[in-house]
Amino acid sequence: MTTLTQPLLSARGVTKVFGFGRQKNTAVDNVDLDLYEGEVISIVGESGSGKTTISKILLGLLTETSGEIYFQGAKRDIRSHAKKQEYWKNIQAIFQDPFSSYNIFNKIDSVLLDCINMRGGRSLPREKKVEMMSEACSFVNLKFEELTNKYPFELSGGQMQRLMIARIFLLKPKILLADEPTSMIDACSRATILDELMHLRREIGMTIIFITHDIGLAYYVSDKVYIMEKGKFVESGSADSVILHPKEPYTRRLLNDVPKIYEEWDLTTV
Repeated sequence: MTTLTQPLLSARGVTKVFGFGRQKNTAVDNVDLDLYEGEVISIVGESGSGKTTISKILLGLLTETSGEIYFQGAKRDIRSHAKKQEYWKNIQAIFQDPFSSYNIFNKIDSVLLDCINMRGGRSLPREKKVEMMSEACSFVNLKFEELTNKYPFELSGGQMQRLMIARIFLLKPKILLADEPTSMIDACSRATILDELMHLRREIGMTIIFITHDIGLAYYVSDKVYIMEKGKFVESGSADSVILHPKEPYTRRLLNDVPKIYEEWDLTTV
């Protein structure tokens, strides 16, 4: 939940235009966003709405055409490699395709060791590093000893996503951006991944941004929801206000995919 009066991450008037002349395409159009420490927010929209573009801008993978990004109250500066690396210690991502999220030449040990080293643990004894990797795997119900010397592609899609969460457990960033993290895995694994992400939020105080086309998922996990259409936020507010009392036709159209969601879910258990 919100613990600070100052946003942890903000976007102000952010726009992203691709192409030139008549071939211009405005993927993100003058959007404002505030993310407070401890919050879970969702950005919801159909394919092509601009939600992945804004997520890449927030991550620093794309440069905004205009507008400003603020982190911890200061204008974000990631123009140098060193500053970008420092920023990425504070914001990490889980992407929808687990199979493209790993270097196929790196074994699981190496994937997890990189996280420990990134957090300043390079000089730790090997035994301590193994203990930390085991703890991270246990957090997501994986057994490190069974993963030793394996490559990520030897795991199932659900296991690969859980390994991504183990990475986040080791990195402990302030913000996790989850871009459709359950869209390419089976239904049973989806529930497990969502539960583990919510556990991660509680365990280390994670602040989370979900990027999703699934407005039902947004209602289940979010404190606040932003509805995105054609590059703009057309509606935003608390999950209850947006989902239970939608004002925009586009929001109501998204809700048609999950009829009676608020009647069927018992949110008191979340």
